[in-house]
Amino acid sequence: MEDMAQAHMTEAELARDLHAVLEKVRQGAEVIVERNSTPVALIKAPAVTGRKISEVIAALEVSGANARVDEDFTRDVEEAMKLTREPWNPPSWE
Repeated sequence: MEDMAQAHMTEAELARDLHAVLEKVRQGAEVIVERNSTPVALIKAPAVTGRKISEVIAALEVSGANARVDEDFTRDVEEAMKLTREPWNPPSWE
């Protein structure tokens, strides 16, 4: 791949090593996939919002708060994720 900020590749190059391409994207690169030198797709990491739970817990400890992660925490997070995720409904190409 080219420059870490942005790379251009063909569909065949993408198909040949998708795992490596996704690793570069995870590291911050954007990949423009081309067909006959025409861009057809842009692959980039999703925008991250909010803070990691480890950052929240560290901030709570520094502030002296007595919040705890209890046995229901995982269930609560999973329920919140279900409520905020939208199902993926790709278009039909038929």
